[in-house]
Amino acid sequence: MKSTLFLSLLPALVLAHPDHDTQPGDAPQTALRTGNGAWTYEAVPNWDDLPDDKNVGPTHGGVVVDNKSGLIYASTDADHGILVYQPDGTLEKSIAPECKGFHAMDIAEEDGKTVLYGAQLAGPNPLRVCKIDTDGKLLLEISAKTTPDLKGGWKGLTSVAVAPDGSIFCSMGYGAQFIHKFDASGKHLKSFGGRGKGEQVLTNTSHGLKVDLRYDQPRLLVCDRENRRLFHTDLEGNWIGEYATNLRRPCAVSILGDVCAVAELEARVTIIGKNGAPLAFLGDNPDRKQWAKFPIEPKDMTPAIFTAPHGLSFDKDGNLYVEDWNKTGRVTKLKKITP
Repeated sequence: MKSTLFLSLLPALVLAHPDHDTQPGDAPQTALRTGNGAWTYEAVPNWDDLPDDKNVGPTHGGVVVDNKSGLIYASTDADHGILVYQPDGTLEKSIAPECKGFHAMDIAEEDGKTVLYGAQLAGPNPLRVCKIDTDGKLLLEISAKTTPDLKGGWKGLTSVAVAPDGSIFCSMGYGAQFIHKFDASGKHLKSFGGRGKGEQVLTNTSHGLKVDLRYDQPRLLVCDRENRRLFHTDLEGNWIGEYATNLRRPCAVSILGDVCAVAELEARVTIIGKNGAPLAFLGDNPDRKQWAKFPIEPKDMTPAIFTAPHGLSFDKDGNLYVEDWNKTGRVTKLKKITP
């Protein structure tokens, strides 16, 4: 499947400004809307505020939602590690300070319990894949200590994804571009991919991974960031095809039903259908100077306008939680509006 994102084919974005004279950075205190049709959302202002005026970040990670408990987990590069929020934005707790620097996360239910997977790029224990419980206890580590001869080496770890059978995938998107598959115990099974482009399993920043269950057989969906596309392989790493192209540097995806939400580093979230066609654009930033920029100050950001979406997750009701790459941290809740 291959689809090109023709902006002109979609209805106009519902601009997230309450009036004509309001500009990004005015920090309105009311919820603002973005998107269109069935994919209309309202940004919840100040959803990620922490007690005692502490800030979230820096954020260079991911978001996952536990649909059993409703809790939202957002990784940070700060000493508190992973922040755990209630759906209304109340901070439940923080966990796993030793896991600060999770660049991406995935979530699964195993033996009736929720577990988190993280690709730790930075922090006190960099360059390892971790499996932890919801209190932050380390259950499994995959790293140079356990797999010293990994093809391309342990450099530039960017993503992790888990399959229904427990297989674990990770990518070295800031390194040699290889994607690696492990079994549920952490035993290395195979490596595939590498640097390049074209209709094959080659990438230029294999930034994000997700196991895609929308088709007859599970697939691996790859965010090939600097080639500006998403593509599918089977779970053995064999090429299936491009899913969407001409994206704005896709970093991460989340899947709900037949649709996929894409965090694009160049200041937008796109909703894509099962056939690869775009359905809506969310939070598209009109100020190109803010696109993919880390040092944007809170006063210069506006609800429902993104600067550098890096991680995101649907919840079971279709709400979206989006983490920008930002020096002080930003996690946005987009509440789905029923037409």
